[in-house]
Amino acid sequence: MFIQQIVAWFHTLSPDVLTKGLKVVLTVVLGLFLVRVLAVVIQRYIMRKSTPQRQMIARKVISYTGFFLVLMAVLGELGVKLTALLGAAGIVGIAVGFASQTSVSNIISGLFLISEKPFAVGDVIRIGSTTGIIQSIDLLSIKIRTFDNLFVRIPNEKILTSEVTNITRFPIRRMDIVFQVDYGQDLPKVHDILAGIARDNPWSLDEPVPAIIFAEFKESGIEVLLGLWFAKSDFIDLKNSIMKDIAARFDAEGIRFAHPNRLVRIVEGGQNVRSRR
Repeated sequence: MFIQQIVAWFHTLSPDVLTKGLKVVLTVVLGLFLVRVLAVVIQRYIMRKSTPQRQMIARKVISYTGFFLVLMAVLGELGVKLTALLGAAGIVGIAVGFASQTSVSNIISGLFLISEKPFAVGDVIRIGSTTGIIQSIDLLSIKIRTFDNLFVRIPNEKILTSEVTNITRFPIRRMDIVFQVDYGQDLPKVHDILAGIARDNPWSLDEPVPAIIFAEFKESGIEVLLGLWFAKSDFIDLKNSIMKDIAARFDAEGIRFAHPNRLVRIVEGGQNVRSRR
């Protein structure tokens, strides 16, 4: 019954209307297909050596431009006067621009970020208290996935005016392990033990040379800094293994970590009789 009604409705349409409707459908289908093909070809073959960030931007520019051209072609087929439409769109655009100054600021900031390239899709960055992997870089904002799997959107304007740390920009990094040993420990022995731990760890690089520094005299002991260089993908493996290695070797060699000193006062009859640590 429903199909018969549709067929009867088509019979009521004039040949001109049917022809125009067919042209509109073909324009939409072929236009969107060509836009998608063009975006894929440019991304895979022409820009295959570009960064994921540039590929994403190119794909979006091609898609948005193609959709706009297809829309203009469809409106032209329907007999809409494009001159009047573009004039009205210009007036609306001006009004929207005044009403959305923050968005304009984010777009301008986004253009600066794209040209400066302080980070790319896939980098791990830290902005304020947020650390995560960049999922996308758009004209208005960047999207980050944190290590506890949270989605964070940060406006470009905030990024441009904040300190941004790109943790994975370079292929190697240095991990600093800071701790204290008791006064009276054999410092040359401590140095040799740490050098051996760094040398034996499979994730610690020999070049650059690990840093072993006796940094400061603290209240409870001597502060020691062990700086190890590693490939950026080995962070967790090195962190877990080096902490276990230091604890095990120090225990085996009798090296004592420093502990905070606590002063205990014993008062009898309102007088301070003695004190001990």
